[in-house]
Amino acid sequence: MPGRLLIFVLIVSLGDIYTACSNQSPDQLREKTAQETAAIKRDTKAVAQGVKEGLSNKRSVDLNKASKDDLASLPGISSQRADRIIAERPYANTHQLVTRRILSEDEYSQIQDRVTASQ
Repeated sequence: MPGRLLIFVLIVSLGDIYTACSNQSPDQLREKTAQETAAIKRDTKAVAQGVKEGLSNKRSVDLNKASKDDLASLPGISSQRADRIIAERPYANTHQLVTRRILSEDEYSQIQDRVTASQ
């Protein structure tokens, strides 16, 4: 998705440059090209920053304190599973989701870096 956005921005910018080329002097053309290049660079940095923030925006959920909605926001956790997680509290560690047969090992691996178990 971010790649498509970047391509779209480049195409629009190139279209602007082409339009500017059709009726401008060489100096005006150089100035317009410099402005568009700076805009592309700025937009590319913004897209890259957004992707970086999106990938790192994984907050932790405490199995012993989280609300049903917080638990259900985890990948693969339904409302019913969230209820079961709450019913089995307290947890000494996060892997008890597997040992208590609430989640399979594969399901647990999808969320293990996003859950904690406070004492």
